[in-house]
Amino acid sequence: MIVHRFFKWMAIVVVAIGAVVAILFAVFDWNWLRAPIERRTLEQTGRELAINGNLRVSLGWPLIHVRADDVTFGNPSWTKEKDMVRADEVEFTIGLPQLLKKSFDMHDVRLLNPVVNLQVSPDGRKNWLLDKEQRDESARVQIDRLTLDHGQLSIDDPREKTLLHLDVSTQDTLKNGSDKTGVVFNAKGQYKGLALKAQGSGGPVLALNDETLPYPLKVVATIDHTTVRASGTITGLTKVATADMQLTVDGDNLAKLYPMLGLALPETHAYNTTGHITHLGKMWRYEKFTGQVGNSDFSGTLQLDNDAKRPYLQGELIFQLLDIADIGPLIGAQQTMPATAIRQGGQSAEVPSPTAPPAAGATARVLPEIPFRTERWNSVDADVKLRAKTIRRDKALPIENLIAHLKMQDSVLTLDPLDFGVANGTFATTISLNGQKNPIQAHAKIHIRKILLNKLFPTVDLTKTSIGEVNGEVDLEGSGNYVGRMLGTANGKFALVVAGGEISKLMMEMAGLHLWEILKLEITGDQVIPIRCGVADFDVKNGIMSANVFVLDTTVTNIGVTGTVDLHEEKLDLILTPKTKQTSVIALRSPIHIHGTFANPQAEVDKGRIAARGLGAVALGIVSPLLALIPLVETGPGKDSDCGRLIQQALQPASGMGASKNSPRSVVRKKP
Repeated sequence: MIVHRFFKWMAIVVVAIGAVVAILFAVFDWNWLRAPIERRTLEQTGRELAINGNLRVSLGWPLIHVRADDVTFGNPSWTKEKDMVRADEVEFTIGLPQLLKKSFDMHDVRLLNPVVNLQVSPDGRKNWLLDKEQRDESARVQIDRLTLDHGQLSIDDPREKTLLHLDVSTQDTLKNGSDKTGVVFNAKGQYKGLALKAQGSGGPVLALNDETLPYPLKVVATIDHTTVRASGTITGLTKVATADMQLTVDGDNLAKLYPMLGLALPETHAYNTTGHITHLGKMWRYEKFTGQVGNSDFSGTLQLDNDAKRPYLQGELIFQLLDIADIGPLIGAQQTMPATAIRQGGQSAEVPSPTAPPAAGATARVLPEIPFRTERWNSVDADVKLRAKTIRRDKALPIENLIAHLKMQDSVLTLDPLDFGVANGTFATTISLNGQKNPIQAHAKIHIRKILLNKLFPTVDLTKTSIGEVNGEVDLEGSGNYVGRMLGTANGKFALVVAGGEISKLMMEMAGLHLWEILKLEITGDQVIPIRCGVADFDVKNGIMSANVFVLDTTVTNIGVTGTVDLHEEKLDLILTPKTKQTSVIALRSPIHIHGTFANPQAEVDKGRIAARGLGAVALGIVSPLLALIPLVETGPGKDSDCGRLIQQALQPASGMGASKNSPRSVVRKKP
């Protein structure tokens, strides 16, 4: 009985004390604490906190609710703005257990008409870090959820060339008969050196660190010449934990995404793409996307794994239609561009300027001359498969069924395979570019199989009656930071073979300058004659292709070719010497000189020899008209070539080549 009374009185006392405390706190003027709070903040941070309005506190367990009017919090002395935060009203809750442990984590923060200035100094100090030096990453206020009601936010980071200004407001809208509240924002300024404009909307509460609650977000942003449209949800605004969004991107060049993504992407023409992007952990996945680059359309799925030494890109791209002109920038091809001297491997080299007009008198170049940006290759490893079903190439070789497997590992780029169909045959290619070296060490091996002669040059009428298969081998190693330079320093072998088949007789008679036979075929129509063999076998040294054997042997004519092709200067110097196997009544019998540049090749006959034969015919014609034909009669003595030996020689592997395709030799051209 006594114990019962004791506990009863104790309960009454506790309740009474609680009631008294509650009454005291209810009537307590919390403004008395403003000065101690401001003084303590100044001591801890070296920065001034001013609560110019009322301070109100509502006690609870485990959260305390705080509200303050007309609040400012100062900036360090090195910043541009006086205050880091100004707000007409600040409202938040804070956990009492955490507060007792000196952990100032804030929940459900609401700022009315705030002006927030976030700034990073050139030496890396951040004004939102609350230690006196603004360098301790742990010295920051943790905010879980934030509501900005008609606020302004600026972000200034000169190290990243970023200066942004955002206007944020919370709005109520009436849609489909129901009230909805959300954040609407507009942004402008500079992001990583690029002009930016953005607008969008989201949920009313910014879940900054909540990694469980998806936050709805819709944004349209233009960065430089790239426009991004995204709609969906993300989780964790300060550090994205998950994302599930529909994404549309369009721009004038994929490579311009490098400052934003930090990933080396290829140079392209204008593009657009739409797809579904998701993020979980360290994996980003862009799936079921479609798009267009130039006149080419594509689809596929790509994923980026950040849980590695460097980001790892993997996936597949499928082109329904691939226009070859659209991938020209990928290998450095660009038209009507002038040359600017740069240094390549200690020597001067010529590469085009990306903006200037062609220089007066500049020689047109055919081989690509835009340098690869190897300084970006270390930003990503990749394993991407590409396929193209239909390929368009205006007035050039018909190409089809492209299959490529691109790998990038430690700045070494390989295409193995890079296979495609040409003129009903195939090019089976392996390419390696070692970007660890400067200049790039390059190696290319090409197996050419079953190319149909009559489709190899579809714009040449004389080949329409030609039938035969072209096979070949190419094995080249070179060095340089663009394709033209790699070929201009190349060593290796180039061989093409035509075994069997038929070819235009008119073409062969024209090559031999057999005027009488040409006239007859023009009247009666072209015919086909058997090809015994065609062999073009070149050794390549320091970018000079020298003909070991270059023969086209038919039953009518044997055409031999001697000379060189200069890949560095892009010049031709070849002599075609036709030798007929039959007597021709009227033939000029002169070698044909093919010279000039790749962009402007020219063919000329030996005018001196033709003139001499003409003068001989005139002289004999004085004696007898019939004798005048003697110098113009082609009597031979063309002989059959040893086709078997020539073909075997041309197709055998190049001496010393192919020992290690990932370690190609450095080749330096000697100046004349």
